[in-house]
Amino acid sequence: MALRRTWAVALFGVDGVLVEVEADVRKGGLPSVQLLGLPDTALQESKNRVRAAIQNCKEDWPASCVTLALSPAALPKTGTSYDLALACAVLAGAELVPPHRLAGTVLFGELALDGRIRPVRGLLPALLAARRAGMRRAVVPAEGLAEAHLVEGIEVLGAGHLRDVVGWLRELGELDRRPPPVDQPPAEDVPDLSDVLGQPEARWALEVAAAGGHHLLMVGPPGTGKTMLAKRLCGLLPSLTAPEALEVTAICSVAGDLPGTALIRTPPFVAPHPTLSIPALIGGGTGLAKPGAVSRAHRGVLLLDEACELGAKRLEALRTALEEGEVRLARRDGTLRYPARFQLVLATNPCPCAPARDLDCQCPPQVRRRYLGKLSGPLLDRVDLRVRMRPITAMTVHSGAEPEGTAAVRKRVEDARAAARERWSAHGWQTNTEVPGPVLRREFALPVEATGLLDRGLEVGAITARGADRCLRVAWTLADLDGSDQPGPEHVAAALEFRDRRAA
Repeated sequence: MALRRTWAVALFGVDGVLVEVEADVRKGGLPSVQLLGLPDTALQESKNRVRAAIQNCKEDWPASCVTLALSPAALPKTGTSYDLALACAVLAGAELVPPHRLAGTVLFGELALDGRIRPVRGLLPALLAARRAGMRRAVVPAEGLAEAHLVEGIEVLGAGHLRDVVGWLRELGELDRRPPPVDQPPAEDVPDLSDVLGQPEARWALEVAAAGGHHLLMVGPPGTGKTMLAKRLCGLLPSLTAPEALEVTAICSVAGDLPGTALIRTPPFVAPHPTLSIPALIGGGTGLAKPGAVSRAHRGVLLLDEACELGAKRLEALRTALEEGEVRLARRDGTLRYPARFQLVLATNPCPCAPARDLDCQCPPQVRRRYLGKLSGPLLDRVDLRVRMRPITAMTVHSGAEPEGTAAVRKRVEDARAAARERWSAHGWQTNTEVPGPVLRREFALPVEATGLLDRGLEVGAITARGADRCLRVAWTLADLDGSDQPGPEHVAAALEFRDRRAA
């Protein structure tokens, strides 16, 4: 009998920590099993799962004292992904399998009582953490082999049963190296912008939002196309880069809703119901928190339809994510970090009665103010573009010209983004909205004649210092769409017009 070790990964959000799994199998003493290292209930029950799986694979369970330790000991361990590592550690400690293949190998999988290896959540970010920690090889559930192959730089082996892993450790067989062929779901049809009737100001705001990565607020009566426009924003955005696709796919893996086996290349679109809770919006749950809507919309679009119906508390919870691009959730078992760099689209009616025309509104002025007052000043200060929606007065276009489609607008957006990417490439930024205000004011300062309107707005209190920085970012986006080298007075004036509080 000996002390042996295997390796697993503890996930905290999308960050992983390598966990050393030690098994001390001693001769003599009463048969018992101890599991150390702050396991949660699911992991504490793994002692019984592992024992039953080993015995049902016709292997001998040590008739002695077995001590299992997961290090770092002070780190909380949750979930069932440690089962396979625990089973292999026990078998190696009992000298039933040779330990040489366990060196540099990280193991994932939940064990069924008959020894089957079940898939686990968070496989992709866990493998990324194992690769960063220097692991050379990983054994994963066979059903997760396709997902695991998304990570390069680490050898991935798939197993469907504990018996297969035991045979591999004894060099009596090999594990799967290639994922089974998987039928990819057909690509969803992206709704086209030409479906939206009229609304030239809102269409232009949507184009500016797509070109610069800006947040957008649309206010107007029901049936004016607010939701239709928001759903078409993703069609204007470029496909995700390889690192961005890996980030988005990792979040879906942690959340347990990975749609397929390939990297997610299209920006996600998340539109939760207005009745969602704050934990569902920001992230939360007992123990270690799960990702919320803001993280599932990372690198994509988060639409909050009927925004004023969400209530002030839910809306105010967005402020930190909008400013920092990530969510930090402090819980009993630790603080987690989830990325949350998304484009926010707020859509709301101007008042509770929401008539088709403002002239038909029956709400007193104080009711209208109270309703829109749920969108607080600090939140609106972080929204770059605000636009009023026009009531639809005709179901046909009388000018004879067809509404511009997504393809044409997307081409202009791609050109504008390419100009911004080239300008900020030395700093590592991709879009204008990522550029810090001090950089815009110092390294890329505009002439006085261009910023005169901003100075006057600050002087009379029409905008805040944060609002001035956001105006500069929008001005740079307008200049990129216009093909100009830098914003002029007309671009700054247009950016200020987008922040007109009357639109809210």
